[in-house]
Amino acid sequence: MPQGFNIGPFTIRFYAILIIIGAIAGAWLAAKQAKKHGEDSEVILDLLPWLLIAGIIGARLWHVFTPSASNIAQGVTTENYLKNPVEILKMWNGGLGIPGGVIGGVLALIIYSKAKKLNFWQWADFIAPGLLIGQSIGRWGNFVNQEVYGRPSNLPWAITIDPQFRISGFEYVEKYHPLFLYESLLTLAGAGILIWVDRKFKDKLYKGDIFFGYLIWYSTVRFFLEFLRLDPSPVNGININQTSMLVVGILAVVLLVLRHTIWSDKLAKKEQADRDRKLELEEQKLLHAENSLKDEAISDEDEADLPDDFDQFNEDLPSDVDEEVLSDEVVADSVDEPDLSGEELSSDGDEGEVVEATFEVSEDEAENTAEHFPDEPEKLEGEHFPEVDLEKNSSTDDDNLQEEPKNDDRDQS
Repeated sequence: MPQGFNIGPFTIRFYAILIIIGAIAGAWLAAKQAKKHGEDSEVILDLLPWLLIAGIIGARLWHVFTPSASNIAQGVTTENYLKNPVEILKMWNGGLGIPGGVIGGVLALIIYSKAKKLNFWQWADFIAPGLLIGQSIGRWGNFVNQEVYGRPSNLPWAITIDPQFRISGFEYVEKYHPLFLYESLLTLAGAGILIWVDRKFKDKLYKGDIFFGYLIWYSTVRFFLEFLRLDPSPVNGININQTSMLVVGILAVVLLVLRHTIWSDKLAKKEQADRDRKLELEEQKLLHAENSLKDEAISDEDEADLPDDFDQFNEDLPSDVDEEVLSDEVVADSVDEPDLSGEELSSDGDEGEVVEATFEVSEDEAENTAEHFPDEPEKLEGEHFPEVDLEKNSSTDDDNLQEEPKNDDRDQS
């Protein structure tokens, strides 16, 4: 069975393609869950790269520190990886442990939640069903690589393993339990169950319950499937995968029970406080949006009045009028041509308007005019205007004021 294809010098592995498809499908489901609960689904797209990177690193490290029995028989041990770190990067040869991937993803989600001020348990609930979907699809990469198969079997759905991929001691056995298929179907069923529980008991669940349900479901599935596995991962004589799944499953059950018994009142108050805070934030957003719409409406009304006045003014003007010609005509019409014959100047403007005009005067007229104006105006004042005694004149004015008739006399006159 081919394990990939080549594009030029590059080899594209089906295993990698299936992991990417599983990640995309899981992210899609997680985004739907977030949107259903009234949260921003775009957060999943922003979070996905970090979960993938941390999950792949964690899954690879789990394999490095918990190699299978067949790997140890071939000399692929933890010590060998540490002496040759480059071998750790060769993930295309297989070797990813799901428990380590979950641990890496959880750590990434904790850091991201702290940085973005999100509720870790709430977003873990959104991701949990999608995580099972991703695992279900990714397990088919084990089928392509002919790994993670079970004990020999003659069942109709047993799969054939090529001789080069058979475990030592089973070289002549062809048919085996499709362990990857069992896990794929059971994790797919688990995703459906978690979604159903989330919909059916949404009023009774606390944030984090769905994630604990994931831990219980997957650890149970993995614990029992390990009994069929031919190639366990022994650490000090203990099947580390099976033992760790047992511990995780028991802890998850205990914590889930405590959350709905002893800790229920505390969690209920916290949930209510979170809901109240969320409602308050939504009201503030709505109020802010309403005020913004009002400000925009007022601004639009003010701007709408201005163009109407200008449009009405422009409609009164002929469209074919030249502005320069119009300006010249207005100036010409405002003032009559001055009459040099000595007649009084007239203006078409309002009464009291001052009009300035410039006249051309010949040299003879200028000399004639100059003769009538003395060189010393003081002499002209003394000759034609006699001196007046201001004190005498003021007394005369007072006498005239005293002789002024009263209002009754004035009316009779």
